[in-house]
Amino acid sequence: MNQKFLKPYDPVATEDRIYKLWEESGFFNPDALPTRNKKGEPYTIVLPPPNVTGTLHMGHAAMLAIEDIMIRYQRMRGMRTLWLPGTDHAAIATQSKVEKEIEKKEGKRRHDLGREELLKRVNAFAQESHDTIVNQVRKMGASIDWSREAFTLDNKRNFAVRTAFKTMYDLGLIYRGHRIVNWDPKGQTTISDDEIVYEERTAKLYTFRYAKDFPIPIATTRPETKVGDVAVAVHPEDARYTKYIGQVFKVNFAGAALEITIVGDEAVDPAFGTGAVGVTPAHSLTDAEIAARHSLPTVQVIDEFAKMMPGTGIVAGLKVLPARDTVITWLEENSLIEKTEDITQNIATAERTGGVIEPLPKLQWFIAVNKPFLLTHSAIPGVQSGDQVTLKELMRKSVDTGAIKIIPDRFEKIYFHWIDNLRDWCISRQIWYGHRIPVWYKGVGSAQEIYVGVEAPQGEGWLQDEDTLDTWFSSGLWTFSTLGWPEKTSDLKTFHPTSVLETGYDILFFWVARMVLMTGCLLGEVPFKTVYLHGLVRDGKGRKMSKSLDNIIDPLDMIKKYGADATRLSLIIGTGPGNDMKLSEDKVKGYKNFSNKIWNIARFIISTAEGERYNAPVAQQVAYDPSFTSWTSADAAHMRRLQELTAEVSKEMDEYKFYLVGEKIYHYAWHELADKILEESKPLITGNDVPAMVSRIQFLLQALSTILKLLHPFMPYVTEEIWADAGFATDTKETKGLLMVEEWPE
Repeated sequence: MNQKFLKPYDPVATEDRIYKLWEESGFFNPDALPTRNKKGEPYTIVLPPPNVTGTLHMGHAAMLAIEDIMIRYQRMRGMRTLWLPGTDHAAIATQSKVEKEIEKKEGKRRHDLGREELLKRVNAFAQESHDTIVNQVRKMGASIDWSREAFTLDNKRNFAVRTAFKTMYDLGLIYRGHRIVNWDPKGQTTISDDEIVYEERTAKLYTFRYAKDFPIPIATTRPETKVGDVAVAVHPEDARYTKYIGQVFKVNFAGAALEITIVGDEAVDPAFGTGAVGVTPAHSLTDAEIAARHSLPTVQVIDEFAKMMPGTGIVAGLKVLPARDTVITWLEENSLIEKTEDITQNIATAERTGGVIEPLPKLQWFIAVNKPFLLTHSAIPGVQSGDQVTLKELMRKSVDTGAIKIIPDRFEKIYFHWIDNLRDWCISRQIWYGHRIPVWYKGVGSAQEIYVGVEAPQGEGWLQDEDTLDTWFSSGLWTFSTLGWPEKTSDLKTFHPTSVLETGYDILFFWVARMVLMTGCLLGEVPFKTVYLHGLVRDGKGRKMSKSLDNIIDPLDMIKKYGADATRLSLIIGTGPGNDMKLSEDKVKGYKNFSNKIWNIARFIISTAEGERYNAPVAQQVAYDPSFTSWTSADAAHMRRLQELTAEVSKEMDEYKFYLVGEKIYHYAWHELADKILEESKPLITGNDVPAMVSRIQFLLQALSTILKLLHPFMPYVTEEIWADAGFATDTKETKGLLMVEEWPE
C-alpha cells in the first residue's frame, strides 16, 4: 500500500498536482479523449462567461460545481465532451468600475482622459481580472478545455458581432429610430429594461389642476414633468369627461405655456385616481404610446443630465428634484392642489451606477421583435424554412415545442410572460468599452449617407458611430461564436446546438432568452437543448451575501481551508435546481469530514486487500448473477444493493437530480459501507473461513471501485488521488491511469 494512505488526506498538497495531471493528459479537450469518447455522441456546455469585473463568488462556484458534475459524468459515460470556457467584457459594469477608481484616485472623468486612454486602462483591468478568474476556475477542479477559451471582446467574437449586426440589419430587424429609452443620467448611457433595479421608496401623490379654470383634476408623483404635458387622457365612456373629449385648453403652468388636448383612450382606467391621466409623451413610454395613437406632439423637458430644459418656465435649468419642489410651491401658492397622499412606489434605478432612470426620447439602435422576416433555414420545430416569422415567435416556439427544456419547468411560465411583454430591444450604449456599432456616416441632415457593414467603407469622410453595443448582444451569440461562427467550422458542425446551458435563474431574461433570439435568427436553430437553472447562494440564515452584512463566504478561502471537493459538495447537497441555497462554513467543514471518511474507507479496503488482486470481470459477472458460487449470500446481497444504488444514481444523474445523487452516495459510503459493512468485515477478514474472506475482499474492492466512480463527478480530487494507487485502472494506454476517463459503472 502506498505510504500516502498512512497520513490524513491533505487537499492543499494534492489538488494542484492532480489538476496538472488532468491538464497534461489532454482529456479536457474532446479531440484528445480516449477512442471510445471520440466515437461517442457530442456533449457540449459553454461556460456562462464570468464578468471581468473582479473575482468569482459562491454563485460562480456553484455554477462551476454543477457544470463539472455534468461534464465528468458524461465523459465517463463515453460522450465526446466539450466544456468551453470564456469571460465576458461586461461593458457597462467594467467601464463604470474603472471610471470610479480613476475618479477616486485622480479626480478625473472619462472625457478628461479621452477614449483611447480610458480603453487602455479598462483593458489592463480586464486582463488582470481575467487572470484571477481563470486561476479560481482551476482551483474549483473544473475540467474545462482551455485550448478553446474565448472572450466576448476578442477579435473572433468582434467579427461575429459585426457579421450578426449586418445580417440582422439586412433582414430589416435592426433599425435606428427615436424612441423612449431608459436613460441613466449618472452613467450617461441607455440601459435595457432588464438592467433596471426597482427600489421601494416613499413618495407623495399630488392631485391638482393645471389652472383654476381647467375642468379635470389629474394626479402625479412627478409634478416637474407636467411642464411637458400635451394632453389629458380619459376613458372614452367615462360620463364625467366625455363632453370635454376633443377640446383644447391653453394654460400657463408654472410659467410654461401648454396646450392640453383632452383625448379618449381605452388604456385609461376610469376607476383609478381621478380617472384622468396627464400625457407626457417625451418622458413615459405609456404616454408615448397614447400620443402615437392620437397624433399628439412630443415635448422634451428633461435633458440627459436630469436637468430641466429651456422653455420650461420657472424650473428651467434646475435639477429634477429642486424643480419638483419649485412646482409644488407654485401649485400651493396658486391653490391648485386638491389632495396630497403618502404612497410607496417602485423607483427605477440603474443596476451598475444606482442612478435614477429618466425615460427620455433618444435616437438609438433597436432590434425589432415583432417584425416578420424571412427565415431561410430552420431546425426549430413548428417553423419551416421560408416562413415569415417574428423573433418573438421563434423564442416562443423554441420552448413551447420542447426543443428547449427548462429545468425546473416552473420557469417556463416566467419565460413566456417575459416574451409576451417584450418590447423592441435597444442595443446601443453611450459608453466607450465594448463592440463599436458597425455603422458609418457621411454628410449631415437629409443628405447624410449611412453605411452598415462588417468592414469599414472605402473612401474619405466616413465617421463611425460613437456608440457601442449592449453587452447582451455579443453574449447572445456565445454558443456559436465560440465555436467559430460565422465560419462553417467542424466545431460548429459537431458541437452545436449545445447540450445544456447551466446558469442562474436571475439571468433567464438577460442572457438565456437573448441567446434563443439570436441563435434562432442567425442559425435557424436552438442554442441548447436543456436549460438548467440554479438559485442564489445565501448565508446560513438565508440572507443575501453582501459586504454590508459581512457575511460573504469566499470560495478560495473555503478551498484553502477544507479543499475543493468539500466546497463543491456543500453547494450541491440539499438544494434542487431553481432554489436558493443556504451555505455556512460549518456545512463546508462537514463535507471535509466526508473527504476524510472516503480516504479512511479506501485505506482500510486497500490495506485489507493487500496481496488479493481485484478481479473486476468476476465482480461484474457476479453483480448480475448473485448465485455465483464464489460469493457468500451476504456478499451477493451487498452486490445487489450496490447495483441498485448504481442504477438509482445513473437514473437521477440523467434527470439532473444531482442534489439527490450526492446525498445518496454520501449516505451509502458513510452509513452503509463504513458504519455497517466494514465493521462486520473485520472478523471475516481475520477469521479462518478463506472463501468468505476472499468473497468479502472482492466485494469491498468492487464497492470501493464503484463508489469512487459514482463520486468522481462530485469530488474529483480525492477520488482521483485514491484511484491512482488502488489498482483499478483498466486500460492505462487509453486512460493514462486516470479515473476521469474510466467507464461509468453500469
